[in-house]
Amino acid sequence: MASAPVTPCIRQLLDAEKIAAEKVSEAKKRRERKLKMARAEAMEEIEKYRQEREKEFQNFEDKHAALRAKIAVKIDNETRKKLDILSSTVNRNRSNMINKVLELVLKMPDY
Repeated sequence: MASAPVTPCIRQLLDAEKIAAEKVSEAKKRRERKLKMARAEAMEEIEKYRQEREKEFQNFEDKHAALRAKIAVKIDNETRKKLDILSSTVNRNRSNMINKVLELVLKMPDY
C-alpha cells in the first residue's frame, strides 16, 4: 500500500499538531522551572525561619543562663552568711558550753 499524497490541509494539521506538541513541551519545562524555583525559595524561607528561631532560642538561653548564674551567686552568698553566723555563734558560746559540760561531769553524784 502506497502512502497517499499529503494534501495541504493534512500538512497544515500535521504542522499545527507539531507546534502544539512543542508548546506543551515548553509549558512543561516552564512549569518544572517554576516548581524548582518555588522549592528553592521555600527551602530558603525555611532556613531563614530556622535561623531566626535558633537565634531567639539562643537569646532565651543567654538570658536565663545569666539569671541562673545570678541566683547561684545569691545562694552562695546567703549560705556563706549563714555559715558565718553559725561559726560566730559557736565561737561565742564555746567557752560557756565547755564550762557547762565540765560542771555537769564534775558534779555527777556518786552512786
